[in-house]
Amino acid sequence: MAQCVQSVQEFIQDSFVPLVAALCSEEAERLTRKNNLGFSELVKPFCRLTSEVHMRDPNNQLHVIKNLKIAVNNIITHSPQPGGIRKLLNDVVSVSQPAEGLVTNVITAGDYDLNISDRSVKASVPWYNNWKDTLMELNTSTFYSATTPWFESYRESFLQSMPASDHEFLNHYVACMLVVSSGEPEPVEQFLKLSQEQHRIQHSSEYAYPKWFIPNTLKYYVLLHDVSAGEEQRADSVYEEMKQRYGTQGCYLLKINSRGSNRGADEQIPDPWSQYLQKNSIQNQESYDDGPYTVISNKNADHLISDGLDNDIQVDGLSNNFKAHPLQLDHLSDTSSSFDGTDYIKTTSSLHESKKTSSGTPHGACLTLTDHDRIRQFIQEFTFRGLLPHIEKTIRQLNDQLISRKGLSRSLFSATKKWFSGSKVPEKSINELKNTSGLLYPPEAPELQIRKMADLCFLVQHYELAYSCYHTAKKDFLNDQAMLYAAGALEMAAVSAFLQPGAPRPYPAHYMDTAIQTYRDICKNMVLAERCVLLSAEILKSQSKYSDAAALLIRLTSEDSDLRSALLLEQAAHCFINMKSPMVRKFAFHMILAGHRYSKAGQKKHALRCYCQAMQVYKGKGWSLAEDHINFTIGRQSFTLRQLDNAVSAFRHILINDSKQPAAQQGTFLREYLYVYKNVTQLSPDGPLPQLPLPYINNSATRVFFGHDRRPAEGEKQAATHISLDQEYDCESSHQWKELEEQVVAVVNKGIIPSNFQPTQYCLNSYSDNSKFPLAVVEEPVTVEVAFRNPLKVPLLLTDLSLLWKFQPKDFSAKHNGEIKTALQNCLFPSLPPQACGNDMIGAEVIAEFLINSEETKMARLKLFPHQTGELHILGVVYNLGTIQGTMMLDGIDPSIGLQAGKLVYNGMSVRGRQDLEIQGPRLNNTKEEKTSIKYGPDRRLDPIITEEMPLLEVFFINFPTGLLCGEIRKAYVEFVNVSKCPLTALKVVSKHPEFFTFGGNTAVLTPLSPSASENCSAYKTVVTDSTSVCTALMSSASSVNFGLGTGSQPEVIHVPLPDSVLLPGASIQLPMWLHGPDEEGVHEINFLFYYESIKKHSKMCHRVLRHTAVICTSRSLNVRATVCRSNALEDEGKGDNMLVFVDVENINTSEAGVKEFHIVQVSSNSKHWKLQKAVNLSEDKDYKLASRERGKLCFKAVRCKNSGAKCVVFFQIISSASPCADFFFRSLSSKLKRTHAQSNMFQGAAKQSFDEAVRLIQKCSEVDLNIVVLWKAYVVEDNKQLILEGQHHVVLHTVGKEAFSFPQKQVILILFCIKNLLLYKSLSKVFGMFPKCVLCLVPVTLLLSNCSEADVDVIIDLRHKTTSPEALEIHGSFTWLGQTQYKLQLKSQEVYSLQLKACFVRTGVYNLGTHRVFAKLADQVTLFETSQQNSMPALIIISNI
Repeated sequence: MAQCVQSVQEFIQDSFVPLVAALCSEEAERLTRKNNLGFSELVKPFCRLTSEVHMRDPNNQLHVIKNLKIAVNNIITHSPQPGGIRKLLNDVVSVSQPAEGLVTNVITAGDYDLNISDRSVKASVPWYNNWKDTLMELNTSTFYSATTPWFESYRESFLQSMPASDHEFLNHYVACMLVVSSGEPEPVEQFLKLSQEQHRIQHSSEYAYPKWFIPNTLKYYVLLHDVSAGEEQRADSVYEEMKQRYGTQGCYLLKINSRGSNRGADEQIPDPWSQYLQKNSIQNQESYDDGPYTVISNKNADHLISDGLDNDIQVDGLSNNFKAHPLQLDHLSDTSSSFDGTDYIKTTSSLHESKKTSSGTPHGACLTLTDHDRIRQFIQEFTFRGLLPHIEKTIRQLNDQLISRKGLSRSLFSATKKWFSGSKVPEKSINELKNTSGLLYPPEAPELQIRKMADLCFLVQHYELAYSCYHTAKKDFLNDQAMLYAAGALEMAAVSAFLQPGAPRPYPAHYMDTAIQTYRDICKNMVLAERCVLLSAEILKSQSKYSDAAALLIRLTSEDSDLRSALLLEQAAHCFINMKSPMVRKFAFHMILAGHRYSKAGQKKHALRCYCQAMQVYKGKGWSLAEDHINFTIGRQSFTLRQLDNAVSAFRHILINDSKQPAAQQGTFLREYLYVYKNVTQLSPDGPLPQLPLPYINNSATRVFFGHDRRPAEGEKQAATHISLDQEYDCESSHQWKELEEQVVAVVNKGIIPSNFQPTQYCLNSYSDNSKFPLAVVEEPVTVEVAFRNPLKVPLLLTDLSLLWKFQPKDFSAKHNGEIKTALQNCLFPSLPPQACGNDMIGAEVIAEFLINSEETKMARLKLFPHQTGELHILGVVYNLGTIQGTMMLDGIDPSIGLQAGKLVYNGMSVRGRQDLEIQGPRLNNTKEEKTSIKYGPDRRLDPIITEEMPLLEVFFINFPTGLLCGEIRKAYVEFVNVSKCPLTALKVVSKHPEFFTFGGNTAVLTPLSPSASENCSAYKTVVTDSTSVCTALMSSASSVNFGLGTGSQPEVIHVPLPDSVLLPGASIQLPMWLHGPDEEGVHEINFLFYYESIKKHSKMCHRVLRHTAVICTSRSLNVRATVCRSNALEDEGKGDNMLVFVDVENINTSEAGVKEFHIVQVSSNSKHWKLQKAVNLSEDKDYKLASRERGKLCFKAVRCKNSGAKCVVFFQIISSASPCADFFFRSLSSKLKRTHAQSNMFQGAAKQSFDEAVRLIQKCSEVDLNIVVLWKAYVVEDNKQLILEGQHHVVLHTVGKEAFSFPQKQVILILFCIKNLLLYKSLSKVFGMFPKCVLCLVPVTLLLSNCSEADVDVIIDLRHKTTSPEALEIHGSFTWLGQTQYKLQLKSQEVYSLQLKACFVRTGVYNLGTHRVFAKLADQVTLFETSQQNSMPALIIISNI
């Protein structure tokens, strides 16, 4: 149970006190009414004795009474009705609420810190108050226990409102005060009248109520004297007469009203009555009339009730012959209060008004502190001299009567000890006893006399004697099977046993269990059973038997009283939480049950409090259904109590959690929320828009796009892809675009990227760099894509959806230099006119209807149109939240799917609100401080800066192919359109694949087209020649400078040739673009970045870019391989600088694109040092045809150029040095050289540092700078038409003897260190006939040595080498060199040396003369290297007979 203010002993003692009736004359009551008090109210604060009292028991033993309290009540002749009692108890609980502003009570139970205070019911609900933080604030104390003052008030009112019954005497009057004023004409006669009236009420059969303890009731005569108005001498004389008539022990002169009613304003007299009368406002009566007062009393009455008052009110069947039954709540402690008054119905508001009136009325206005002492002294005198002697006397008389009637020789006190010490007779079970609860004893029955004596002993705290009497009476009642009497004796025997000092015996809990069962099951008296439970539970709690107490409390819950069940369930919950091992979940469960019963009883505030306390346990434990139920109930109760903020919060939590409820239940929750929310907004229609919980917004998935939407394709026109919200973010692609923009910016700024350079980002998302403020252009839309998710199983309809923004106008021009103007904000206050929201500066798109189906994630794209420069801050979204009708699912089909905008049907419930877009930036992890803490950087994607007007370019591609053959040349057109109001200039395009396209070189107009080229629409330019002339090689000088590839420039950045380099607003221009199919087959994505600037320079935005990604699918065409080797021909003997070029062309096309055959049209070369002179194997047919899978081999002779200053382009008929042939050649050459350079850089780190220049010099002799261009045509059949496709392949020859390819090879490159072809020998073989009869054949041989390097070389020729390979011997045979077998020579740079040798043969056959070994080294080096002979042809000679 909850912690009580009083101890158990104090609680029980104050629940059973001696009752004294008060019967006042009219004049006496008038004197007390000067202080706004009745007589019983006047003495109430002084009814507790401050000193110990002594009396003697029947054995003449001194008994000490401590802290005795008496109750003085007015007489009421009608017993309280059950309906009135229920109304009183309901009002007591309703008014008693947790005090505001008190220290929060927190109970620590296991892992839970439970906030048991009113703060869970006030303006915020528990999930908004972090009760763990509250616990940390209160950690100075070790334990906080919860108090429930409403339960204490209910318990006190319940115990004191119990009607008097015949089976017990605890609530019977033991005395009666007769009060008369000294100002009356005949006070003594008035005393006589009051005495006769009391006698008539007690002994007449006309009055069955109230009950009196004994027939000879103590009458105490009180003379009330008004000091300020009465005559003191007359009062004294009357008092003397009273003492003579009634004795000094039976009368008293009480002097009051020492001060007049008009007190000074500066005087502060204590008001001890307010704490007792504070709760009396619950049943506060109307003002008292001055008419005659009925002198009737009841032990529960504190007020004097007038028969002349309005008595036409009847509630719950109450008789209207009296105003009401004033039910008393006795004073228990400083925090307890008492209740007097009526039981008629008042509304809660009237109760509070009465409370205010009562608390504002001054009490004791005519009383001084001396008067307070007099009243206190009066109560003590009455108790000491009147009441206690009367009780002591009555106990002795009852004891003597019992002894005489029983025929015993000693007192009952000693006799009971003997009886108890003897053998005990087994008591019958309660189930074995008959239902004799209707048995009644006559008043003079010995059994009732024992009970009466026991009750008197109990009232004066003589618990040992009381227990003896109760035990004796219990046996007698059980023997007679008078179960009602037996249950009462068992109940009080158990309480007496507990209250005995020194605890001589344990608390007999089974007595209480038997009494409760008897009251409830046999006697059908739930009121008495409830009293037993309240007493026993409190006793068990004091003994830390919380489990037993909880079981006892739960046992009495029933359907007949929701209020009682709610209170007992709540106390049982507190028992569970106060156990040694707290049972937190049981606490929460029973708090839910208590809240439910509170709600049924109409106690909405208490119901809300119980549910809020239980939520602390269920919250965050994954019990979503329980949380939904609790939140739903909290929301409804809060709404009923007009705590609308709490109601909105509760329903909000139902909706924002991942609910497992069915769709119908979720729809109910949503409708409840909308209804409550609508009521909240109606209270403050002019207030700011509050936050809505639905739908969910994934803030991190918010994307922002700057600019217009991409135009769709129109016929053959294809718009640049640029960037849009429909494209997925690709990190690698984004990095490539950034590199392209940096390249072109570096070229524009002469190789330096400005420090304030900010890469252009048209689309911002969670992956982009959002640390800087993005830039947007005035008059261009800003599109925000918001990711909505509907967590419910019912569709949501958003109407009038738009963005919420804040705008700070600024002028960024040089003239104003960022001048700041007044900031504007839209839509925060719905009542404001549009002009006040700045709609003339920022236009906002409004989506009329936006439907989100059940559990759907849907993107909404909202636009803003800035009309002025400045700083824009996008704050969130604003919309109306509602649902639609007919959302039931039929056969798994959602009828809301496919509903068109404008045709959705509202269900009549929608509310307007907002949701903020709050994006958390990336976590910082750079510095040590950032690594050791959690810090996040800014995310400014929603804070764009609106800059001045800039040009806007749109690019369209006309006849742009989607498929090409590898190496194919195709012509297309590009249209550039300036759709802005500003001219643009400095148009450039940058791409990672510059070899893919060209706009034409500077020499494109120098060479006229031949008639045949014009007829065939060829992309190539040809030379006009006579058809009869022999095909000869032509030579032209060309440089990469003419094609945008000069020294120091980046080949990827290409200038777009615009007329006058400017594109005016609204103007457009079409330029031809030649495309060259990539050499590798497959799908290729080629990125174009168009760069342009405004003629007017801006401080914020210097340039703009436009992106385009072309997707080309290439098919296989030709595979070109080329090899260059040294020529061994002797006709150019002495030169040694001729080479043979072998070109191997293979048709690898498999008729995929309808290609019939390829024609090799021309082979051109490009080199600074070499030129193709003639085709060695040139046939009469000039055109070489290659069908599918056919392969052809061409051989050309290359000679060294005389002038090696510039590159020479050798061609035959097609002008290879003109556009587009030269464009693609130089771009492809640059791309291949770049790849080769990258590979060399990769391998450079693996080479040793000792790789000196001398070795490089040796390697250089094998390098060849010769490039081959193969031009071809392909005949394609498409739609029964033959088309001619043109193309070209490029082969770059770097090294002698190493094969080169037209397409990159995927192979592993090995790093080798060797010298190849350092020396080349040539052998001349002559065949001589063998002479007859001659054994030997001598053959002269010339060995030609050529130094191809640019350094002097020492050479050693060793002729002693013999071939040991069996295969070589079998094929060639063996021979002998004659003469000198080793030669040492030195060859100058480029020197050719002839060495004469002789070979000797002994038989006929085929011999290889290349058996010698050649060693060479640089003249200033030591290490020798053997030359490689693998590229030299075998020097074969045939010896035969003549």
